[in-house]
Amino acid sequence: MSTGDAKIDFPPENVRKYLEPGPIVLISSQWQDEHDIMTLGWHTIMEFSPSLVGCMISAINHSHQLIRASGECVINLPTADMIDQVVAIGNSSGTQVDKFRANNLTPRAASNVQAPLIDECVANFECRLYDDALVEEYNFFIFEVVKAHIRRQPEYPQTLHYTGAGIFNVSGATLLDKSADFRPGML
Repeated sequence: MSTGDAKIDFPPENVRKYLEPGPIVLISSQWQDEHDIMTLGWHTIMEFSPSLVGCMISAINHSHQLIRASGECVINLPTADMIDQVVAIGNSSGTQVDKFRANNLTPRAASNVQAPLIDECVANFECRLYDDALVEEYNFFIFEVVKAHIRRQPEYPQTLHYTGAGIFNVSGATLLDKSADFRPGML
């Protein structure tokens, strides 16, 4: 092993650089006449049918209260060209600013939930709270996707993946197609 291959100790609090599970999303929420958007990277697919997504939404976020009250939200998928809006949304509070207006985003009515879709995003997933057993202790919401909207193109959008310290990876640019190597039931 060369010295370039030697491993070093790494701070456990920074492992997100390597383990961040998926693309950055924008969660839109609404309760009565209040709405909000938050930037989120801590989510995971939990089941295929019904389609369940787990999201860690800190109790300090205004969105947390709106989602607890309404039991629903929209998970919106921004593309890399929206990076300035993603960062601005993450750096502001919905109690102090209308994030749709401040970031020139277009709210659209959803089909099955009251929370608005973000029109500029490449995909929108309308969600209802499926299980809140882990919310009190861990701020972990389990949502069921009840309606999905996607743009036909690009098929593989360039999405943002946060690695911490203000650095993002972009996916979608390079595909490694190994679909022929999978068994049909494992795709």
